[in-house]
Amino acid sequence: LKYRYRTIRYMEDLRLDNLPGVGPVTTKKLSDAGIHNIMDLIVRGPVELAEITGMDKDTASNIVEKARQALVEGGLLAKDFVSATEVYKRRQEIGKITTGTECLDLLLDGGLETQGLTEVYGEFGSGKTQFCHTMCVTVQKPKEEGGLDGTVLYIDTENTFRPERIVSIAKAHGMDPEKALDRIMVARAYNSAHQTLILEEASHMIQENNIKLLVVDSAVGLFRAEYLGRGTLSVRQQRLNKFVHLLVRIAETYNCAALATNQVMASPDVFFGDPTRPIGGNVVAHTSTYRIYFKKSGKKRIARMVDSPHHPEQEVIFGLGEAGVIDPDSETKKKSTKTAKSSKVESVKPEVKVESKSDSSVDVDSKTEDIPEDSE
Repeated sequence: LKYRYRTIRYMEDLRLDNLPGVGPVTTKKLSDAGIHNIMDLIVRGPVELAEITGMDKDTASNIVEKARQALVEGGLLAKDFVSATEVYKRRQEIGKITTGTECLDLLLDGGLETQGLTEVYGEFGSGKTQFCHTMCVTVQKPKEEGGLDGTVLYIDTENTFRPERIVSIAKAHGMDPEKALDRIMVARAYNSAHQTLILEEASHMIQENNIKLLVVDSAVGLFRAEYLGRGTLSVRQQRLNKFVHLLVRIAETYNCAALATNQVMASPDVFFGDPTRPIGGNVVAHTSTYRIYFKKSGKKRIARMVDSPHHPEQEVIFGLGEAGVIDPDSETKKKSTKTAKSSKVESVKPEVKVESKSDSSVDVDSKTEDIPEDSE
């Protein structure tokens, strides 16, 4: 109830008619265009505002500037010029969502950050969707346990969201599966225009439902499928640029974490090394705040920090299990406990006299059982 009351007061302060010079006619025009509060004006920007409302660019720029000044006075946006000390203090207040693993938390320096876009790319089966499902559960944990006690907006473009997976991950983390499912809003996107429209309409839902994680799985798949050939490459990149920039602005404005997965392609001009390259070109590469590469290595997975403003470029090894993404040690611990139990059972068995040849074969088998699988 306290959060609901706080949200109502927050929405009242950010009403469009509170801006000077914005009357009932302009308010209705903006509402019809999907802009419901002052924050939406900052997210869309003057150029898009002029396009969707039919205003001239000077009027749109004037309205957006008034909205920015109102948010700066309310302390919701930073001032134009601030000291590095103040920026550092603001950075300390940014929320982080734990991944539930020590290895990936080490790679991300504590977890997934709010006010930024984290892009995860890799080939099929590398663990991208499993990572998204895991983050949908861990963000619901209280702040004392590494979460943000928030809800999730999951934009599914590939029909890969599975509530059964959420149930198993929630049980593995000691959480109530029904409550975990209730706090995840899923939107199925069927084409690239629908995908962008969902994101444009998401601001109202973010404020009302305390959404702290925005997942897009995948961000580029529909654009890649619809715009084929070199002739449509320019249009595709422009619309993709609009989508990823809108995603970043929403994350920065509403203080939530944005997580997007990306597909890959094989570069034919690479003769040595890894030919895997992410889709989207420089448009996606420049917009993403953090870029992580997932690749398969047998039964395990490798995550490498490719691009980050302050994280070092390093690699960590993780695995996939009932709890989603897991530390590689947890798998070996389970296997070691199983082998320990089996060895105890074998020690209880009575001794049987056999020939020397069979004795040597038994010794060899027992030695190979003691060798851990990681020694390969």
